[in-house]
Amino acid sequence: MLDKVKMALRISTDAFDDELNTLIDASYLDLGIAGVDNLVETDPLIIRAVCTYCKINFGQCDDYDRLKKSYDEQKAQLGMSSTYTEY
Repeated sequence: MLDKVKMALRISTDAFDDELNTLIDASYLDLGIAGVDNLVETDPLIIRAVCTYCKINFGQCDDYDRLKKSYDEQKAQLGMSSTYTEY
């Protein structure tokens, strides 16, 4: 997942790997709080949600409001889908 996040953020250096890994872990926990427990790293919707979360929280985000709204919508949709929850 780290490579996918780095690509989404247009980062080629390894200097931020620790911070990005922490953000990836935090995104999984945040999705879990929303009821998403099918967190398959190869699933395109999970990848998109994790990348969006990282874009919001890494550095100073110029599009914070737009990306936050997008992430919240992605999280809500995943949380309502029986494919991604155990309900």
